[in-house]
Amino acid sequence: MPESHNVLEQFDLNGRTALITGGTGWLGTAFSAALAEAGASVVIASRDRDRARAAAAKLPGDATHYGVELDQMNGDSVVAGFAEAVEVAGQVDILINNGLDACPKDLKDVTFDEFARHQHNNAGYFVLARELRNHAVGRGGGGAVVNIGSMYGQVASYPDAYEGVSIASPVAYHSLKGGTIHMTRHMAAYWAEDSVRVNCLSPGPFPGDAVKPEMVQRLSTKLPMKRMGQPHELKGALLLLVSDAGSYITGQNITVDGGWTAW
Repeated sequence: MPESHNVLEQFDLNGRTALITGGTGWLGTAFSAALAEAGASVVIASRDRDRARAAAAKLPGDATHYGVELDQMNGDSVVAGFAEAVEVAGQVDILINNGLDACPKDLKDVTFDEFARHQHNNAGYFVLARELRNHAVGRGGGGAVVNIGSMYGQVASYPDAYEGVSIASPVAYHSLKGGTIHMTRHMAAYWAEDSVRVNCLSPGPFPGDAVKPEMVQRLSTKLPMKRMGQPHELKGALLLLVSDAGSYITGQNITVDGGWTAW
């Protein structure tokens, strides 16, 4: 348990190292910044080591940040990438499973192999989380894992929001993220005795600049807050789950969706 019960001090990540996959993407950039702003040393993992290092060099804070090569769709790369993170940073206390190899096919045309391959993302999340768990146990310390889920791991999409504008929300993605949420619960139950907390953070609609304005307008009508989310609005929830402020939270899924799943 933390020595101090001051709430601001409980969010402090100074002295800790966080590994994040997909840390150069739309949401990953905000996640990486949040960890660095809270004082953590951040290791950004990407399939492109140079890109990871360039993103790490831009992070704020006084801690040293790193970039490593890791492809979560390849089991050997997952193990090697985690080992590289430990080698360059000395240890890893926090893991953010955020990377995603997308499957842009809907119910009409996704193939068996494409659907199956998309589920490999969860295999990568699991093996990387197990590496963190084993590392934490081996050095006699605890750890925190946050898997990035989605509101679409909990509810279906509205067909009328996509019709005539884009393909339907990919069925393989819904299956993946539903699995991510439940896998989180399972790992949390088994690893609590190892002082490793495992939680899930599920964003709602946080569209990037490439999303068509008509799609944004349609999605906004489905929300109580009537607007899309901005990446920085996920920072607080992430820090709660990885810091001492969330020391009694494990096996949970926090949904940040502007109220989408409220009705």
